[in-house]
Amino acid sequence: MSKTVVAKYTVNGERFEILVDADGAYEYMTGKKTNPIAVLQAEEIFEDANKGKRQSQDKIKKAFNTEDIAKIADMILKHGNVPITTEQKAKLMEEKRKQIVSIIATNSIDPRTNAPHPPQRIENAMNEARVAIDPFKNANEQVEAVIKKISITLPLKFATAKIEVVIPAEFSNRCYGLLKQYGLKSEGWLNDGSLKAMLEFPAGLKLEFFDKLNSYTKGSAVTKELE
Repeated sequence: MSKTVVAKYTVNGERFEILVDADGAYEYMTGKKTNPIAVLQAEEIFEDANKGKRQSQDKIKKAFNTEDIAKIADMILKHGNVPITTEQKAKLMEEKRKQIVSIIATNSIDPRTNAPHPPQRIENAMNEARVAIDPFKNANEQVEAVIKKISITLPLKFATAKIEVVIPAEFSNRCYGLLKQYGLKSEGWLNDGSLKAMLEFPAGLKLEFFDKLNSYTKGSAVTKELE
């Protein structure tokens, strides 16, 4: 039988925890389940789930820009720390490895031939470099570190996108995790409370990033491509 575990997420030093079914949470993280409510063992957001201490509604609204339990659970399950079994961890790690290989293969070339590297060649280089994959960390966040390790033996050339983003204050907390996923290089707050950030990531991920950003901010973010 599956057991109940605590999924944890931290925003600006504040803790947000949910009680979830262990197997259901893993299936949601891997896309086999699509309804986050079905994974919850209690429709509550806690500051400390083990003590039954609920998080305040004000802090929840400030951190997630919503009080919709489904949307909050989705963010915690996708970006937080969710306890899983050793077997599940191994499967998740393998899936993240495949995602990273796909990102590198899609967005890089061999500078000696100007041809793409086959995925198997990239995977072999990762094995040789003994690259460690974090099963809980977004694949995009891990690409840069992987490239540094494998480029010692495998020549790679990337087209890089440099994007300046200004996010209205009402969406800034909600978008911070997204910015970190896509190579956040610098950040600062404007006088009106907006968040201004500079990102750098493989150019092949631009459309994916813009789609997610528009979804998170309801199309209100302002972006600019830098040279």
